Amino acid sequence: MKILRWLDEHFEEYILIALSAFTVIVIFLQVVMRYVFGNSLTWSEEVARYAFIWMIYMGISLGVKRDKHLKVDAFSMMFDKKGKIILEMFVNVFFLAFAIIITYYGFDIAARVTRESAALQIPMNYVYLAPAVGMALAIIRLIQKFVEHAKLLKSADALAEEAEKLMPGYEYVKEAEVLASGEGQRAEGGRI
Repeated sequence: MKILRWLDEHFEEYILIALSAFTVIVIFLQVVMRYVFGNSLTWSEEVARYAFIWMIYMGISLGVKRDKHLKVDAFSMMFDKKGKIILEMFVNVFFLAFAIIITYYGFDIAARVTRESAALQIPMNYVYLAPAVGMALAIIRLIQKFVEHAKLLKSADALAEEAEKLMPGYEYVKEAEVLASGEGQRAEGGRI
């Protein structure tokens, strides 16, 4: 169980660190071979390129995990916390559908590729697997985010119900506080 928790928290990070270090070492070796010894390696650029492709797709999964992908938040700023969570869940459903499609076709394409790389003669299936594997990991992370958001919504609803029981009219008190602080304006008879 401890291993699974560690993998859940650090899997993409360590893969990215290893791929980054590997790429830097290979490119450094290439520079040393070319400028110090006057003879370049034939395979270094190819390996670095393929490692970089894998880094990109592993980074997608890490971006989902850490919620660091680029977003336009102008629309979500119009909502309260609960509305933002619901909107985030809605957007993640579309991202999930996209990731499922890319994963399905990515594995299909990787299975059909029969070529080999030019310098190292490694099967190109391994390179073509990068989008499929990266998006498969993103699917797992999106499902985790969906569960996390559902728990947040559930706890927010329970908290609001509890507050209403303890303090009837809680919503209107909160609304008055917002109006008094000057942070919002209320349309006639409406809520913020």
